[in-house]
Amino acid sequence: MIPPDVLDLRARIRTIPDYPKPGVQFRDITTLLGDARAFRRAVDELVQPWAGAKIDKVAGIEARGFILGGAVAHQVSAGFVPIRKKGKLPHETVRIAYSLEYGIDEMEMHKDAVQTGERVVLVDDLIATGGTAEGAVKLLKNMGADVLAAVFIVDLPDLGGADKIRKLGVPVRTLVSFEGH
Repeated sequence: MIPPDVLDLRARIRTIPDYPKPGVQFRDITTLLGDARAFRRAVDELVQPWAGAKIDKVAGIEARGFILGGAVAHQVSAGFVPIRKKGKLPHETVRIAYSLEYGIDEMEMHKDAVQTGERVVLVDDLIATGGTAEGAVKLLKNMGADVLAAVFIVDLPDLGGADKIRKLGVPVRTLVSFEGH
């Protein structure tokens, strides 16, 4: 029997005050990743609604989305697609600009990473304002992917990111929420 506190994913997430700037409460999932049972539970919970469904690819957003996305892809027997910052992938890429809190950035994936009609789940550690996830969803859709869902361990609902993704017609699954930012 697993002790109940091991199953409390929220308790496995460290909060670092005033990082990366004053007033921000940084939600650090590395403590959850370092706990084998909590990590396993998080991966199981992220994919639970799609257990048994056909998932062709799991796309992970750099960098913590790579860790989670790789584990999720393994769990559902799907391929993995890295979505990276501009200039980090070695082959021919497709790119999209997306909004950050203070400006614009670009992300890309390999042009041949997904095929038209492939069923894809997008994975990252946290959704805040949703700019990065929104860019990733649009990038995948532009390549013809059927984005089944976007899944995150942490939601900061006060910042509205999950709602932004839902407005794109993509279901969102999160495991824990923290008020504020």
